[in-house]
Amino acid sequence: MSKDAAGTPRLTIVVGVTGGIAAYKTVSLVRGFVLAGHDVHVVPTEAALKFVGKPTWEAISRNPVTTDLYDGVDEVRHVSLGHRADLIVIAPATANTIAKLAHGIVDGLLTNTVLASKAPVVIAPAMHTEMWQAAATQANVRTLRERGVVVIGPASGQLTGSDSGPGRMEEPETIAQAALKNVVGAGPAPRGSAAQASAARARRARVDDASETARLDLDGLRVVVTAGGTREPFDPVRFMGNRSSGKQGMALAAAAAARGAAVTLIAANVGTDALPNGIAVQPVSTTLELEKAVTEAAKSADVVIMAAAVADYRPAQVQQGKIKKEHTGDRLTVEFVVNPDILAELGASRREGQTVIGFAAETEPDPATLLELGRSKIARKGCDFLVVNNVGWNHGFATDDNDVIVLNRSGDIVMEASGTKLSVADRILDATLSRS
Repeated sequence: MSKDAAGTPRLTIVVGVTGGIAAYKTVSLVRGFVLAGHDVHVVPTEAALKFVGKPTWEAISRNPVTTDLYDGVDEVRHVSLGHRADLIVIAPATANTIAKLAHGIVDGLLTNTVLASKAPVVIAPAMHTEMWQAAATQANVRTLRERGVVVIGPASGQLTGSDSGPGRMEEPETIAQAALKNVVGAGPAPRGSAAQASAARARRARVDDASETARLDLDGLRVVVTAGGTREPFDPVRFMGNRSSGKQGMALAAAAAARGAAVTLIAANVGTDALPNGIAVQPVSTTLELEKAVTEAAKSADVVIMAAAVADYRPAQVQQGKIKKEHTGDRLTVEFVVNPDILAELGASRREGQTVIGFAAETEPDPATLLELGRSKIARKGCDFLVVNNVGWNHGFATDDNDVIVLNRSGDIVMEASGTKLSVADRILDATLSRS
């Protein structure tokens, strides 16, 4: 490890890339490391080059790229690169490569480099859900963790084709943040396999990114999640609604299921293509329908997460036929009545030991005022935690990213997170439910 003129550590980072479609995301990971001033050497497998070509890796990393174990024999490249590395990151890490690492199979430059190195190793798995959950893969992952390898993800979400579930490679910024924490400020690891493994496990314990491991810390919990936005009809054609896509609620449901919870998702007007696989889904449309569904589901739930955007009002009367301007004239007056406060009802009726988590979507741009709005709301609602997020025309609703603050019942900040809604979902679960 060297340092630049400002004293910032300049690392030699080996980025291994294996044969998965997620390799395209690794380009951003490599670019981020390079722009941060690190010396990056990409070691792709032959299969990886079928997804992203060698010229791209060389242009992005600013270093030559080879996959051949016998290139650079004069410098014993398969050993020297591992010796020089301060950090090894493999993204994506396929089930095949994970198995090779676990069993010490060295059939290419990447696996040779890992075996010849004492640097911290970080892997970001990516594969279909069934492959990730297979007993063989889970056993291999456990083996690697016991040796001190840090496992980041996988996240839950859309995979190739129409599949959705745990197995999606984490986002590049998440991988980079967690990986660098295993080197920067940690000090050099003692030499020797046992000492190095102990040091790597200690470093891993300091990584606070929720997607660092695919743990089953919610095993046995019954979790109810609401997602989407309710719609209040004026007539059979028109309704009053909101811009919530349901992405954050669905991410929470998928993340909780991936961590072992039995999840029921109550989905308000969410596209069926976006629904996570393997989770019980109950569709609803109006606030009254949502109230009925979540009240019933909460009776047997350990946790209720109210992520849905619920309409505060509904039309007092719903017309049975289409409202026509020819009959109403230039102005239309509609009387609204207040909807039930579902979150407050859940907070007031929760059982001992049950956790209720609410959401507050606010358009207030001032952070201090936003925080006060959140504190006022959690005091009124009586829930255990409140997730406060700022929404607007171009952020919060219907986007893939989110910025949240989690408050406890006392109004204290217990967590702040920014990033993809999938990574934010895990951070929320860590702050409110994690038993690890």
